[in-house]
Amino acid sequence: MSGMIIAFQQTTIGRVAVVQCGDAISNLCFATERVPQQAEIGETELIREAFRQIDAYLAGELRLFSVRLAPSGTPFMQRVWNVLSSIPYGTTATYGDIAVAAGNPLAVRAVGMANSRNPVPIFIPCHRVIASNGALAGYRGGLGLKKRLLELERGALGYDI
Repeated sequence: MSGMIIAFQQTTIGRVAVVQCGDAISNLCFATERVPQQAEIGETELIREAFRQIDAYLAGELRLFSVRLAPSGTPFMQRVWNVLSSIPYGTTATYGDIAVAAGNPLAVRAVGMANSRNPVPIFIPCHRVIASNGALAGYRGGLGLKKRLLELERGALGYDI
């Protein structure tokens, strides 16, 4: 037994997998991504709650997730992910903003790498990070999905899109 449980669900953004490790969510994978092979297929109350929150978020009804997360990464990645989690719903920050907030203003590229390796996208809103010129930059789920998530948030707040 690996201690990891994975479940799949069809959402409005396609098929999504959620992985639970111990008493927390450790991964969210989009349809085009590889899932942890050591995970056993199953469903738990925590996974059901994670999918309920994802669905509510995608419907524009939830702005802040409350499921326990346990993303695995280096101490710097953890700092970056903590900063990402503080970006308010419906707003964006630049890679430079994140580098400064993570304590290393020169680490813009490292922030980009940490962003791309975020194991729980959507829950940790890496889609809210943009280039310094305002352009959308890389997203594991693709730039189309990043744009869609930002538009969803702005629309739910009543902003013109």
